[in-house]
Amino acid sequence: MDAWGRRRRVQVGAIIGIAGLLLTTACNVDVQPNNSDGTAGTGTSMLIAADNGSPTFDRNFNPFSPGKRNTATIIYEPLYVVNTLDGAETPFLASGKQQPDPSTVIFEIREGVTWSDGEPFTPDDVVFTFNLLKEFPALDTAGVSNLIDSIEVDGQNVVLHLAAEDVPAAQILQKTLIVPEHLWADVADPITYTDENPVGTGPYTLGEFGPNEYTLVRNESYWNVDAVAVQELILPAANTQLDVVNNGYDWAYAFMSDVDNTWVAAGEGNTYWFPPGGTIALFPNLTKAPFDDVNFRLALSYALDRSRIADVAEQGYVDAAGMSGLLLPNQEAWLNPDLPDGGAVAQSTDQALTYFEQAGYTMSGDQLVDADGQQLTLTLTTPNGWTDWLQGATEVQRQLGAMGIALTLNQPQPAAYQQELQNGNFELSMGSFGGSGSIYEDFNNLLSSAFLAPVGTTTTANFQRFSDPAADALLAELRVTLDEGRQQEIAHELQSIVFEQAPVISMFYGGLWGLFSDKNFTGWPSADDPYATPATWGSNPLLVLTNLEPAS
Repeated sequence: MDAWGRRRRVQVGAIIGIAGLLLTTACNVDVQPNNSDGTAGTGTSMLIAADNGSPTFDRNFNPFSPGKRNTATIIYEPLYVVNTLDGAETPFLASGKQQPDPSTVIFEIREGVTWSDGEPFTPDDVVFTFNLLKEFPALDTAGVSNLIDSIEVDGQNVVLHLAAEDVPAAQILQKTLIVPEHLWADVADPITYTDENPVGTGPYTLGEFGPNEYTLVRNESYWNVDAVAVQELILPAANTQLDVVNNGYDWAYAFMSDVDNTWVAAGEGNTYWFPPGGTIALFPNLTKAPFDDVNFRLALSYALDRSRIADVAEQGYVDAAGMSGLLLPNQEAWLNPDLPDGGAVAQSTDQALTYFEQAGYTMSGDQLVDADGQQLTLTLTTPNGWTDWLQGATEVQRQLGAMGIALTLNQPQPAAYQQELQNGNFELSMGSFGGSGSIYEDFNNLLSSAFLAPVGTTTTANFQRFSDPAADALLAELRVTLDEGRQQEIAHELQSIVFEQAPVISMFYGGLWGLFSDKNFTGWPSADDPYATPATWGSNPLLVLTNLEPAS
C-alpha cells in the first residue's frame, strides 16, 4: 500500500492521521509563534509536523535505517527528486543525466557542492554510496544494487552500467540518498549506525536535539542556499491534530473532517490542498470464481456509483476514479484519447445486469441469483480502523445490496489484512495502487505477472493475481524503449487493458492531506502550482523548502 492511501495509519506530518479531530488532550509542548530572530514568532522559523516521537525522539539520522528520523531525507540529498504527482524530475546532486542506451545511465554530478563539514562533494561519494548499498544489502530497501552491473567515474560524470536493459531504473537509482565517503568509509557497521551528528549536503543541518523536540537550521554553505527562506525548522515530538490546530503550525499533513471549520478557521492564512495521490479500488481475487470472469468484474464496475462512494468515504475532498489506471488529472498527458469518457464509468443498472447475465447471474425478485437460484454472496475485506475505507466499503455494500447481492464486510487488523492480501486469502478487497510518478512502475505493479507468487507464498504487488501475456509483452517493451512516442502508445494500450478487463475496479482517488499557513511563508504547492505534493516526508520537502518565500 502507498502512504497516501493510509491516512488511518499515520501520524500528522509523517504518514498520518484519523478522521476528524482527536478527542484527546494535547500534549504539553511549549510552542510559541516564530520570531524574526529565529526564536518564537513570525519570521524565519517554521513549526512543522514532519516527524513524530513514539512518544519521544530517538537520535537516529542514518538515511538508510528503518528507524531514522524523517528529516534525514532533507539533510541528505538524492541525485534527483521526482514529483510523484506527474513524474516531473528536479535535479539536486546531479545537474543532468543521459541515457544513451537502455542499459546505461550517466549522471552529471553537480559541481561546487560541499558537505556540511566543509569537505567537497565529488562523484566518488556517489560511487561509494552505491557500493555501500551493494556491500550491505540490508540498507538497500529500494533494491538499487540489483539494478547495477558496474559503476565508474568519468570526469564529473558517474556512469552506471545496468544489469539489464531497464530504462525506468534511472528513476529508481536517482532517488538514492548520497552519504559522504570521508565519514562513512570508517563506519564499522552501517546497518546499526545511528548517525547522531549527520553531515549532509542538504539545505539543513541538525540544530538542538531533545527527546521532545529538535530543530534543523539552515545550512549556510548549501549550494542553493539563496532558495532557502526558512532559517529554522522546529519539530515537536507531539503533533496530534489538536496540537496542529491549536499551536499555529506552518505545515502539517493530516486528514481533518470539515477542514474549513477546523484548520482554516483556526488561524489567519491557514490553507489546505488535498490533491489525488493514488487510486483506491476493489481488488477481485482473480484466482477465484466468479471474479475470474471478466463479465462479472465489468458487472461490478457498472453497478457502482463512484461519485457517491467517493463522497461518503472522503467527505467530498476527492473525485471518483475512472478505469484508465491513471491518476487524473496528474497523468492526463498520458491519457488514451480513445477511452470512452476518458475512462470514467457511470453507474448503470441495466449495463450491470447485462454483464451479470453473461456471467451466469439473473434477478429473481429482489435477489441476484445463480443458475441454481442461490443468491450471490460476496465478502469484501477492508482493514479495521481505516475509517474512510470502511465508509467506502459500507457504501459499496449498500449499492450492491440494491442490486440483490449479499455483501459481507470482513475487517481484520491492518497487519492481518496485509497478510491476507499478500497470500491471496480474500475474495474481494479494498486496495490501492499508483501514485509513484512513474507510468511504468504504476502499471508494472498493477499488471505484471512477474509479481505472481506460487501457491503458499506471498506477492508484493498485483495482489489481484492478474496475468495476461499481452500486458506482459507491453510492459517488457516499455521497460527497454527510449522512444517517447512509443512509450505513449504503450501506455495507451495498457490503459485499454485495464478498461476492458477490469483487473481492479477503481473507485476514488486517495487524497494527500496538505495543511499550510501563509502567515509566515508563501509559495506552497497548490492546484495552481503543483510543483510538489504536500507530503512532509521523503525527499518531497526538498522541493517545497526551496520554493517558499517569506510572507510580506
